[in-house]
Amino acid sequence: MSHAAAEPPRVPRRLPCVEERSAGGVVVDVFEGQARIAVIARRNRAGRVEWCLPKGHIEGEETLPQTAAREVAEETGIEGRVLIELGTIDYWFAVGDRRIHKYVHHYLLEAIGGDLTIENDPDQEAIDVAWLPLREAHRHLTFPNERRIARVAWQRLAGDT
Repeated sequence: MSHAAAEPPRVPRRLPCVEERSAGGVVVDVFEGQARIAVIARRNRAGRVEWCLPKGHIEGEETLPQTAAREVAEETGIEGRVLIELGTIDYWFAVGDRRIHKYVHHYLLEAIGGDLTIENDPDQEAIDVAWLPLREAHRHLTFPNERRIARVAWQRLAGDT
């Protein structure tokens, strides 16, 4: 018969939480009378392709609109002028020993120059870039919250606020 002391029950350790902010957006161009937006494809951790709105981290003293314009240009090759804020998405995920509460601020941008390319993406996260008709973009975007942002952009441009 063993007299070893019973181990106390394990209490799950709560991971520390970190808040992160990013910005990106819906960059719109009108081609042959139809509004279209630039979207990027990337691979998730499981290797599946996801079609997303361009976005990324704030650098230095950038404002959120400056970050959105820079990230759109880096990830799509399209230079854009920020018009309005469309909304913010927030979500949680874990990396290593911490939980991240991520806020992504999305803006509507007017395309003012450039050509579609992923060659300027410093992180090389984008594997493809494409123009999608704005009125149908929500059908192709992977994430429901980004589909909602694309619909808001369509509504704002169509005057259905």
